[in-house]
Amino acid sequence: MLVNNGKYVMNEGVDPLFLAEKYGTPLYVYDFDKIAGQFHRLKAAFDVPNLQLDYACKALTNINLLRFVKSLGGALDTVSIEEAQLGLSAGFEPQEIMFTPNGVAWEEMVAAVGMGLRINIDSLPMLERFGRTFPDVPVCIRINPHIMAGGNVKISVGHIDSKFGISYQQLPSIKAIVENTGMCINGLHMHTGSDIADPEAFLQGADLLLQLAMGFPDLDFVDLGGGFKVTYKPGDQGLDLERLGAMLSARFRDFCQAYGKNLTLVFEPGKFLVSEAGYLLATTSLIKKTPAATFAFLNTGLNHLIRPMFYHAYHHIVNVSNPQGDPHLYQVVGYICETDTLGHNREIPEVREGDVLCLLNAGAYGFMMASNYNSRPRPAEVMLFEGKDYLIRERETMEDLRRHQIDQHLFD
Repeated sequence: MLVNNGKYVMNEGVDPLFLAEKYGTPLYVYDFDKIAGQFHRLKAAFDVPNLQLDYACKALTNINLLRFVKSLGGALDTVSIEEAQLGLSAGFEPQEIMFTPNGVAWEEMVAAVGMGLRINIDSLPMLERFGRTFPDVPVCIRINPHIMAGGNVKISVGHIDSKFGISYQQLPSIKAIVENTGMCINGLHMHTGSDIADPEAFLQGADLLLQLAMGFPDLDFVDLGGGFKVTYKPGDQGLDLERLGAMLSARFRDFCQAYGKNLTLVFEPGKFLVSEAGYLLATTSLIKKTPAATFAFLNTGLNHLIRPMFYHAYHHIVNVSNPQGDPHLYQVVGYICETDTLGHNREIPEVREGDVLCLLNAGAYGFMMASNYNSRPRPAEVMLFEGKDYLIRERETMEDLRRHQIDQHLFD
């Protein structure tokens, strides 16, 4: 979001106040042109014979976004059968969908085979059962590289205590299962975490995975996951993607030459594609001053954006109604009957009752982690594309809250 002539504007000059008035608040807004820019930037950063981007769709699964990713030439990374079904309904072919579940029931794996998905397995028991049941179905193996990386422990998934992946130290057990079942391993995968700013963390994991890959003769691809850090606040530093791309591309080309064929290098960007493209617009319902602080209450809260409470995540907040006001310190809070501080001690131009505030970086894990806590409906979603706005999800109503409840009328 930029300031233009003293006003905040979105993609191609779209006024957020216009959107707030047209669709109401709270409102999620996604800039699809920003998503395209991130996709093309990632593609351009890597100089390898074959590159594939599997959008980690757990970040945001609106059907319009899935169709847009496909139009850009992307594939999908999914973690549930339901995400895979959404991908199929968006027009992806089964082989364009990677299925990377964690600890799911065997029936879900059987369903994935029936759907024709690419399958990624992250436990020895599942690998052995799969190999004995479906020895002719090629699979990828998720390796745990024992690397601590990511913004915080909740989003670091490649360390030794993580529930994800098969430890690289268990390679002999992997090899024994493959030999005993005759199964085909067509890919190796790792994902160390999210919000990774240090290229060395990627390179360390890549070196390990490429070393292990030399022991699997039938690979088609190597998947290095995602986790590229984006910027959250003024002065924040994201991952130097171009530097990482140059270093990693050289190593991957050398690997392919040593391996004897050109494999596909796969990444799974989720937050990188959609985080900075998303905005949450909310209206100030109350200004409350106490001896300790001034609270700006919004008509949203942890029910719509739980990341500040769950991950201690920072979301920059701007006052789009009064951008030129005198700055004051505020505790920006929600209307939920819990402590749901969205911004602590934020210096923001004077906030008045009725002002529309905007929380930035709301594209990833915002709406997807939203709930009906306190029996509040979830917001509407709007996409911006080439300067035009489109409603892509209706705001929930009381009817939606009651829809699946069955009143047995026992106590009338």
